[in-house]
Amino acid sequence: MNRISASVSPEGKLEVLSQLEVRTLLDTSARGLYRLFRNCALAVLNSGSNTDDAREIFDTYRDFGINLMQRNQGIKLRLENAPASAFVDGKMIRGIREHLFAVLRDIIYTHNEIQGDPALDLSQGEHITSAVFYILRNARVLQPGVDPNVVVCWGGHSIGREEYDYTKEVGYEFGLRGLDVCTGCGPGAMKGPMKGATIGHAKQRIVGGRYIGLTEPGIIASEPPNPIVNELVILPDIEKRLEAFVRIGHGVVIFPGGAGTTEELLYLLGILMHPRNAGHPFPLVLTGPSESAGYFDAVDRFIGATLGPEAQGLYEIIVGDPVRVARTIKSSMESVKQYRCDGRDAFYFNWQLFIDEPYQVPFVPTHAAMAGLSLSREQPPHLLAANLRRVFSGIVAGNVKEQGIRAVEARGPFEIRADDRMSAAMDELLQRFVAQQRMKLHGEYTPCYRLVG
Repeated sequence: MNRISASVSPEGKLEVLSQLEVRTLLDTSARGLYRLFRNCALAVLNSGSNTDDAREIFDTYRDFGINLMQRNQGIKLRLENAPASAFVDGKMIRGIREHLFAVLRDIIYTHNEIQGDPALDLSQGEHITSAVFYILRNARVLQPGVDPNVVVCWGGHSIGREEYDYTKEVGYEFGLRGLDVCTGCGPGAMKGPMKGATIGHAKQRIVGGRYIGLTEPGIIASEPPNPIVNELVILPDIEKRLEAFVRIGHGVVIFPGGAGTTEELLYLLGILMHPRNAGHPFPLVLTGPSESAGYFDAVDRFIGATLGPEAQGLYEIIVGDPVRVARTIKSSMESVKQYRCDGRDAFYFNWQLFIDEPYQVPFVPTHAAMAGLSLSREQPPHLLAANLRRVFSGIVAGNVKEQGIRAVEARGPFEIRADDRMSAAMDELLQRFVAQQRMKLHGEYTPCYRLVG
């Protein structure tokens, strides 16, 4: 594969660093940040990759190197053996350069101001929410004085052409109605709505349309930021990434996807089912082309079999009608605005939404942790949803995250223990994902999990 070595200057993201920050970034010891910085930078440079296997990407570019150079005018990054696709005529594509320095900004800030702040106890929910707020504020994502208009779009990176085109149509209808788009920033259903919204915004002569991408180090290599993202933020883990979505979003639209999309759906349903969030308006629409009707039937059956009718009542399924989806979301923004006004809450960050600590404390999907998850119905539905979310988070890790892939190779599939009824519900949904090739972009899928009754 073609490689390029080049020096790159920042553009409005992070132009100066202290000597201590430089030493910390270039520290290759176990305590240093170099590996994290290098891997996230490589993921950004690898935008448009045709693989979602993080290990494969890191192995392919084993000779990639990145170094920081202090200059009188500020810093520069020296890249060695970088993917040539990030350059045009020897110059780095501007959007990729912005993403590269967003990585630098967020890694430095999280290390110094979040993880390095003794006043922040990241085992406490209130402190975790504040950390998410600080990271988003530092990235200048929080914009006061703007009415609710951010639509979070979730969906799979591995989807068919019909489904991808549909996500663009929905995004286009959002753009025509002045709605901005926030996604997980990767390909597939994360790119399509942004691409469509750019056309809708252009037709309405909307300048400054927002295409917000939220990611985290564990997933960024398998879902590299797409080039439309103009506000990229790297949160430290999946839980803070998910919280960032629901704190800055005013409504959620879910397109077809696989295990990761199911994780996101369970996350939001569990939060909305908590008694403290009763009556909290948070529009949620599941949508896709007519060809995806069976997919949503399967998802709806799974939610009904595991969390029950209450959870099913929290979303609306709209198939094959992009205009109706956009109108539904647009009209719901008034109720969101009124609720925030009545509660004297910010439009740019949803402080009123209560998020329980099981949804905030990072879950590390080891074999022991996966086998020990409580999937009994003899617990409040919002706690069952939290553990189901962790199941699918572990499957995502085993499918595409470097650490998860290596753990499954070393010790075999994760074991998931549940009663017969719940195990059957999960098996039906997961088998459908496998049959429809929603687990990986390419190649035959070998399950990273085993259901144990």
